Amino acid sequence: MATGYQLVCVYLNEADEWEGRPLHEAILEFLNRSGCAGGTVLPALAGFTAGTTAPAPAAGELQGRRPLIVQFIDRAGQVAHVLPTLRRMAKQRLITLQDVQVIFPHLETV
Repeated sequence: MATGYQLVCVYLNEADEWEGRPLHEAILEFLNRSGCAGGTVLPALAGFTAGTTAPAPAAGELQGRRPLIVQFIDRAGQVAHVLPTLRRMAKQRLITLQDVQVIFPHLETV
């Protein structure tokens, strides 16, 4: 097992934008350009944030507003390097950070 890695999750929705384009796409591109090991966007079925109520949408009502989670795992130093820009891009959105142990036989070569 490898230590010294962190998992970052950014909670957004499809309607969030950065400089006129979908925020989740802009974050993935930024992470790639910054040399991060990888990133994933996970769609959620429903969700709510502080100050709102949990949605009970009719079919298709969440179109374009579906919750998304952008997550990536990388070495703590790389996370520290990208986090200031990520915070600026995600503005008031929730970002979580967790220390993780990574199990992967060839991780040290990444």
